[in-house]
Amino acid sequence: MAQDKLSEFVSNDIEKQKGVSIPVHAGLLERILVRTTAVSNLHPNAEDEFSMKSVGPSYRIIGEYEKKFRDAMRMESKVVEEPLTVEKLRPKGYLLLNGHHRWAAAMRCGIKRVPIKIINCATESDIKKILEKSNHDKRAAIDLDEVVFRPNDYPYLEKKAFSFPLSLRLKKRIRLGIPALFYYLVKNGYDIWVYAADYYSIDDIRRFFRAYSVHVDGIITGISKRDQNKSESMARMNELIANKYSLNLHIDNETILETHMKTKEFEDHEINASEEEWAKKAIAIVEEIEKRAEKK
Repeated sequence: MAQDKLSEFVSNDIEKQKGVSIPVHAGLLERILVRTTAVSNLHPNAEDEFSMKSVGPSYRIIGEYEKKFRDAMRMESKVVEEPLTVEKLRPKGYLLLNGHHRWAAAMRCGIKRVPIKIINCATESDIKKILEKSNHDKRAAIDLDEVVFRPNDYPYLEKKAFSFPLSLRLKKRIRLGIPALFYYLVKNGYDIWVYAADYYSIDDIRRFFRAYSVHVDGIITGISKRDQNKSESMARMNELIANKYSLNLHIDNETILETHMKTKEFEDHEINASEEEWAKKAIAIVEEIEKRAEKK
């Protein structure tokens, strides 16, 4: 497929899907069992820079993948190794979230089927339902990859609390004290929102925390891609969240940023604790924030 033909194909496909296809949540069995799909079942994402006329695909990257795939085809080895991350569409097919250049290279190579990983993302309607249901005006936001998840050789881990089939979908370990911190936040009237730069299925994340007897309210993944592409839906979701809460705590490894949304006043609280005592110190900081609020 020539460069101009690819751009035309992407534009036409996006136009065909407009007003017809909508993202829907895939069931657990489908997400576990469906490992490949026909290339023709995949549709480009209008909010990805690959599809934007102002940016467009990188034909250098497509060419590199094409060479790799053709070499693998000649060697009769596995051609497309890394699954393309997708979201299920109704009435048919999947929306590409990550892997547009591999998809384009597969088409140019005549590859009929590619491996996929189906995930469920939070939609605007999901966010609206969460916010409407909540009676709280305080929120704690925390990054999954940077703060919550830890490698297997990390010395301070919670005991693994989940098994098959979640263990197939999410091979992650959780930092010591995270369940206690989340429990304290919920008990004191905070909604908990977790974020991730990478794409995870929101169902997997919810089950993951449920295994530790922890509740999370909002789950937003793939934010690096959405922010990078200036996603309109992401901007609208952020606005909905900002309008809901009067107090926001952003918890990272080093600090807790306390922000009062109406006045825009903020204060940085250093956690400054050993890894073993990190969660305990974070809880102590939130306790101080709560005590100060009661005195006002």
